[in-house]
Amino acid sequence: MWKRSEKRRGGLVISVQTASVLVGPRFISPALNMLLLLLLLLPSADGQTRRVTGEKKGDSCECAVDPNLWSFPAVKYEAVLQKVQSCEVSLNSLQEQVNLSSQRLPDMQALVNNLTARLEPHQYLNNLGLYSSLPLRELVEELSQLETNVGAIHSQLNNAQTQKLSREVRKLRTDVDRMERSDTFNMKTVKEKLRYLKNSAESCKSIPTDFRGQDRHCLKGLITSISDPVMTQTSSYGKSYISGSWGQQAQMDSDGQKNSYWVQPLVNSHIWGNTLRVYQTYEDFMASANHKDFTVAPSHTHANSIEGPSAVLYGEALYYHCYKSPDVCRYDLKTNAVKRVTLPGTGVGFSNKFPYCYYDCRANSDVDVEADERGLWAIYATVGNHGNIVVSRLLWDSETETLNVTQTWETTLFKKAVSNAFMVCGVMYATRYVDEYREEVFYAFDTATGKHDDSLALPMEKIAKGVASLSYNPVNKQIYMYNDAYLLAYKANF
Repeated sequence: MWKRSEKRRGGLVISVQTASVLVGPRFISPALNMLLLLLLLLPSADGQTRRVTGEKKGDSCECAVDPNLWSFPAVKYEAVLQKVQSCEVSLNSLQEQVNLSSQRLPDMQALVNNLTARLEPHQYLNNLGLYSSLPLRELVEELSQLETNVGAIHSQLNNAQTQKLSREVRKLRTDVDRMERSDTFNMKTVKEKLRYLKNSAESCKSIPTDFRGQDRHCLKGLITSISDPVMTQTSSYGKSYISGSWGQQAQMDSDGQKNSYWVQPLVNSHIWGNTLRVYQTYEDFMASANHKDFTVAPSHTHANSIEGPSAVLYGEALYYHCYKSPDVCRYDLKTNAVKRVTLPGTGVGFSNKFPYCYYDCRANSDVDVEADERGLWAIYATVGNHGNIVVSRLLWDSETETLNVTQTWETTLFKKAVSNAFMVCGVMYATRYVDEYREEVFYAFDTATGKHDDSLALPMEKIAKGVASLSYNPVNKQIYMYNDAYLLAYKANF
C-alpha cells in the first residue's frame, strides 16, 4: 500500500512515496516504515547516488522518487525479527522462573525456620557439635558423678563385677583426660561408652542378690512366644473411646485389690481422662456389672488428671502420667490423695513430644507407666537422650508417703520408632506395627545387664489397627492390650 510522505531539509521538502511492506504474515509497523524511509535516502544497491529532477512549488521543491531503485533488506529484517521474538520468549520464561522463585521463597524460609527450631534441642549436631568443648565439659561432669557412684557401690559390694566396672571407669577417665589435653574429641564413642557404664552402675546398685530367684520364670531369660488372645472384651464405655488402659491389678502381694480388674478410658479427645472403673472379680468384669467408679481429678484439664494411655493399677493406687507435665502421679483409691514425682532427664517429653508411633502416632503417649515382678516403671524419652527411650524405676515409700525414682537407664531405641512397650522381669519389650491385625515384639532391653536384643520377632494378633497401650501383669503372666476399645489379653511364654 503506497502513501505519500514529506521530509523537510532546510528549506526543501522531499516528497516520497513509500509502501507498507508485507513480510511473512505481518505488516511492517510505522516505526519500520521510518526505517524504510531512511533506507530510501541511502545510495542505491549499486552504490551510485541517483539524481532526480524536481519542480519548485512555492517555498518547496517536489520530486518523484522511484522506490524500485532501492531494494529493502527483507531477508535480513526477517532474521533480526526472529531473534528479537526469540529473546522475548526467553525473557518471558526467565521472568516466570523469577516470579515462581519469589513465591516459593517464603515457604522455603518457613521450612528452614522449622528445621532450625527442631534441631535446637540437638545442639550436639551444631557445626558437628559432637566435637565441641561444651559437651565435653558436660561429659566430664557426668563422668565425675559416675566415678562417685561406682566408688560407693564398689565399697559396698566389692565383687568381681564392681571391680570390672571400676576399671572401665578409670579407663574412660584416662581417655577423657587425653582428649582434654589433645583437643581431639570423639564424643559419639565416648557418650555411648558413658551410657553403657551408667546403665551398668544403675544395674549394680539396686538389684537384690536374690532377685533372679524370686520368680523362677525370670531365670529362663526372655519371652519366647506370646499366645493368641485368651480374652476378648469390648470396653464397657463403648467403642467410641479408642484410647485408654486396662488390666488386672498388678501388685503381687496386694490384698485390697488382689483379683480386681480395671478400665481407664481417655474420654476427652482420646488424650485426657479423670475416671477409673474397677471390678472386684473377673466375672463382674466380663459381665460389665458391679463396678465402682473413681474420680481421679475434678476435670479433664486439672493438674491431677490423666494424660495419655499410661495408667496401671498397682495395689490400691492408680499410677499414671500427670496432665501436661513430666510427672508421674499416684492416686490412692482409699484416701483419694494424689502424689507425684518428676521424671529425671534433660527435656523429658510430654504433650505429644515423644509419643509411640512407628506407623501411626498414638496422641500424647509420651510417658508410659508399667509394672512387673520388680515393681513400677516409667518408659519415656528425653531430649538429652536424643529422643531415645529412657526407663526409670519407681518406688512408693509408704512411711514418708512419697513417690520416688530410684534409678534410670538410657537406651538407644528411638521412641517414635516404637508402637508400644511393656516391662517383664526387669526387661523392657518394644513392639512395632506389622499390619492391621498384627503387632510384633522386636526389641528387648535388660535393666539387669544394660544390654539389648533387637533380633526378636514375637507376633501379637489383634482385632483393630491401633494399639493404645500394652501392659504386663506379673500375677497371672498375662499381657493386656487396649486395642481401639477392644480389650485383649495374651499369655506370655518363657
